Amino acid sequence: MTQNSLYQKSNIRRLQELAKLAPDTFKAFAEFDKLALADGLIPRKTKELIAVAVAHVTGCAYCIDAHVSAAKRLEASKEEMFEAIMVATALKAGSAMAHGLNALQAFDGDNQDDLYTKTNMARFMDFNELSPEAFSAFNQFDREALKPGLLSRKEKELIAIAVAHVTGCPYCIEVHTKNLKKLGVPREELAEAIFVATALKAGSALAHSVNALNAYDF
Repeated sequence: MTQNSLYQKSNIRRLQELAKLAPDTFKAFAEFDKLALADGLIPRKTKELIAVAVAHVTGCAYCIDAHVSAAKRLEASKEEMFEAIMVATALKAGSAMAHGLNALQAFDGDNQDDLYTKTNMARFMDFNELSPEAFSAFNQFDREALKPGLLSRKEKELIAIAVAHVTGCPYCIEVHTKNLKKLGVPREELAEAIFVATALKAGSALAHSVNALNAYDF
């Protein structure tokens, strides 16, 4: 490894060192990760596309490499992968804008003890008054990203709810859970998507431990 290189595919081999440093915890995570990504009500291919999307939000280069490869082995196309990434992009941008509702409340001096209230969502139209062109452009992008394509609306909403749990946006969770319910998606599938997100968020932290090992050793 060169001194300036912080990300190399070969680094990931160092994960096995964690199996020796914290064997019980490592084994428990590996079992959880395997179960979260296994075939269930949501098929493995869809779970891997969810994983690819979430990995783009966690910003884990190792996770992107691993789950793109896994999705490809399951015959996901490059176009399907890109649709999943665009959903993640829309949700990450949407999370930033949704948190802006609290910025409006703070600026106007309306923040009390409750920072995230459903009634705040009515203030989205304030953005239309403050920056109409940007607001319109975002809404157009969001609609395009979530509309059915090679991936169905249901698949895109499952990706969206997983990403929303990683961005930590309560408004996004509210909206996309309701959308899934309208599509007739049972709570069991919702839970499976959330567990994929959980595995990927935890897996990102675990994967970055190889950088910690490198930093410790060099």
